[in-house]
Amino acid sequence: MAGRILITTDYLHAGDAVYDLLRGHGLEPVYAPSRGSRTLKERRSLFEGISGAILASEPVTADMLSAAASLKVIARSGVGYDSIDVQAAAAQGIRVCNAPGTNHHSVAELAIGLIIMSARRLLEVTTAVRQGGWPREAGHELRGSTLGIVGYGASGRATASLGAALGMNVLVSTAHPDPANATFQYTDLDTVIAGADYLSLHARGGQSSGKLIDAPRLQTMKPTAVLINTARGSLVDEQALAKALSDGTIAGAALDVLGSEPLPGDSPLGGLENVLITSHLAGQTIEARARAGLAAAHAVIDVLENREPAHPVDR
Repeated sequence: MAGRILITTDYLHAGDAVYDLLRGHGLEPVYAPSRGSRTLKERRSLFEGISGAILASEPVTADMLSAAASLKVIARSGVGYDSIDVQAAAAQGIRVCNAPGTNHHSVAELAIGLIIMSARRLLEVTTAVRQGGWPREAGHELRGSTLGIVGYGASGRATASLGAALGMNVLVSTAHPDPANATFQYTDLDTVIAGADYLSLHARGGQSSGKLIDAPRLQTMKPTAVLINTARGSLVDEQALAKALSDGTIAGAALDVLGSEPLPGDSPLGGLENVLITSHLAGQTIEARARAGLAAAHAVIDVLENREPAHPVDR
C-alpha cells in the first residue's frame, strides 16, 4: 500500500513515533504545520494528492474538500471536530475520526489549575510581585466550595474526580449520570449553573439553540462565581461574559478556549483584570500529544487498510 499522509499538527514531525508508524505501513508523511491562517490558494490545494490527513484544529470546508479527489480519511489529533465540515466529507466518502480519551487527564488538570489560580488570585499576585509589590490579600480554599461540571465526558469526569479529591462538592449536569458513583450530585443544567462557585465547562460545541452560557444564564450565577472553559469557545457568549465580568454579575472567568483564536485585539475580554486567558493549552501536554498523534495515525491506517476506525464521528 502506498499513500501520502498530510500532517498539519504542529508538534508532529519527521522521526517521531507517528512518522515511524506511518512509514511502517508504507505511507509517506507530508508536513504542512498549522501555524496561522492559510491563503485561499493554500487551503484549496492542501489535500491535492493526499490519501489521508492528520489535522490540527484548523477549518476544513466543503470548498477545500471539493478538490480532495484522493482523500479517504481525516483524523483529528484531538477530540474536537467542529472545525471540519463532516457532512461535506461524508458526501465525498471521506471518513472523519477523532482521538477521544487521549487528553482528558491533561484537560482536567488544567481546569483545576485555573480554578486554583482564580481562588488564590495567583495571576494578580505574581504580576504585582514582578512589579515590586507584595500583595497579601486573602484568597479562598476550595474545600467545601461547589464545583459545577457541565458535560460528563472523559474530561468532565476527570475534573469532577479531582475536585472531589480536593474536598469540593460536585454538581454534574449530564444526560448520562453514573449511578455507581454516588460521590457527585447529578442534577439539571440550570441548578448546576446557579449552585456552582466554580462552573467548569466540558460540553461539546455546536449548540443549535445558541450559546450554552448566555446573558440570562450568567445572571443566574452567584456574584462570587468563576466560569472556567476548557472545552469550546462556541459555548460562551463572550460579549455577555465581558459585561457580566465588568458589572460584577460574576466574580471572574478563566478561559482556555475562545470564539476566535488568538485573542482578537478588539475583544471585550482583553482589558479585564478578572479574566484569565490561556492559549488553548488544556490538552497540550507531552503525554497527551503522544497519545493523540498515535491515535490519529492508527485511524488513518485503519481506514486505508479497509478496517473500521476506533473513533469515527461521521456515523
